[in-house]
Amino acid sequence: MTAVAWQFGPVRVWRLPHVPGTRGEPQARELLAAELGGTPQALPLTRDERNRPWLIGELAHYGTGWSHSGGHLLVALGEHARLGVDLEQQRPRRQMRQVIARFFHPDEVAWLDALDEATCEHWFFRLWCAKEALLKAHGHGIAFGLHRLRFAPAADGALHLAWCDPGLGEAERWHLHEWQASEDFRAALAWRFEERNQCSETRN
Repeated sequence: MTAVAWQFGPVRVWRLPHVPGTRGEPQARELLAAELGGTPQALPLTRDERNRPWLIGELAHYGTGWSHSGGHLLVALGEHARLGVDLEQQRPRRQMRQVIARFFHPDEVAWLDALDEATCEHWFFRLWCAKEALLKAHGHGIAFGLHRLRFAPAADGALHLAWCDPGLGEAERWHLHEWQASEDFRAALAWRFEERNQCSETRN
């Protein structure tokens, strides 16, 4: 399979062509098996009660996750890393302002409300990707609440986690990498270092 790869800290991310409307797991299994050994069918990959994927057994010290949108699939793999990845197609959203007002943290709402439409749209996609990636890494997904974590731009323009609900752990432990995965698709990876036994404990 043709893939583009990036390395962010201990995490490697691949972009693969993907057939829209199909599941990402079969392709993810193929790639992960090629990297870790064995066959896609025998890969020790399972899902918890919230449908979050986990590698178990001898590969439990690896974190993994994937996201697909349009014709692209992102697959992430990192040793001793609890991670989440998200991919979003950048296109006009007619109800963008309403989504921001309803779901984002109040400080983010105030910041974005002061921006013109094009600038707001730019940050909206970056914030959405960052939030989804981190909440996937946490394990609960967006059902946990997009308002329960707040991102803000640093002096260099990069987003950083300024605050989060204690349920997500300490904000400073989380790392975020954002990038343009392709011309029209924004991507984000959130991860934190985590030893094998800690990963097991936090699944319960």
